[in-house]
Amino acid sequence: MEKLMFKSEATTNPKYGFEPQNRHIEEYISQGVINLDKPSGPTSHEIDSWVRRILNVEKTGHGGTLDPKVTGVLPIGIDSATRVIQLLISAPKEYVCLMTLHKDVDEEKIISIINEFQGKIYQTPPVKSAVKRELRVRNIYHSNILEIDNRDVLFRINCEAGTYVRTYCHDIGEALGVGAHMAELRRTKASSFTEEKDLITLQDLTDAFYYWKEENNEEYLRKYILPMERAADYLPKVIIKDSAVDAICHGANLAAGGIIAISDNIEKDIDVAIFTLKGELVASAKSLLATEEILSSTSGIIFDTKKVFMKTGIYPMMWK
Repeated sequence: MEKLMFKSEATTNPKYGFEPQNRHIEEYISQGVINLDKPSGPTSHEIDSWVRRILNVEKTGHGGTLDPKVTGVLPIGIDSATRVIQLLISAPKEYVCLMTLHKDVDEEKIISIINEFQGKIYQTPPVKSAVKRELRVRNIYHSNILEIDNRDVLFRINCEAGTYVRTYCHDIGEALGVGAHMAELRRTKASSFTEEKDLITLQDLTDAFYYWKEENNEEYLRKYILPMERAADYLPKVIIKDSAVDAICHGANLAAGGIIAISDNIEKDIDVAIFTLKGELVASAKSLLATEEILSSTSGIIFDTKKVFMKTGIYPMMWK
């Protein structure tokens, strides 16, 4: 578990910004994300449009498309949080899959082959995929068999973003020499969004919006909609001074003098999330140094700002 390493001391001015959970309800919604339990049938884009209509907002966007028949965790960003939700596209995913073999196979052989299909594997995207069909490498962090019932194999797979589980099943079938196909698939995790915590249905969201509009009760919306900061939970963190916030919002890179604390697991050239002392997400950036080098640096640019998520003017301009 990562820890914060402090580089300097500073306090935050309560006049500027808000702790994410204390934003006014309209702003809370427009900077929110939903951990939605996608049902089988509709496309991910159809789910987006339904959420948009339910909440009467301008924009929605999902973090990692699920095929129509696939169910489970589908994080959705609202309005300004649609840009933040894109951080999840490259985050690791976890699925529970039911694979059906086309002929009988000894259980020991099934276990042996699935154990081989871990680590780096080669895949060619399926014909109906939205990407170019080129051979590529994907990481399978672990693949554990949950149950084998004759030709049906239930397993949990944790994998790199962009892994095609349908292709994974097909390739295992080829390796077994009997053929196989993906019968059912459910996504159980997308980065910090899991089916065990905060997962809601479209009906939950509809009811929560009704309670707010008709009974002036914000409780359920604040429960079911999460601050957009949740989408950056999996990234190493950088905490900055109030005086550096607006400069970053204008696209400036982050220098050593603006840093208060950093995660202990930062490496050179990895993506990080920049936060205010109130816990607000400001931007994503690429680290130019590793943790120990950052802590010892007294000047110079440390982080190369990539995407800015906070609007300008929320914190005062304290730069020239």
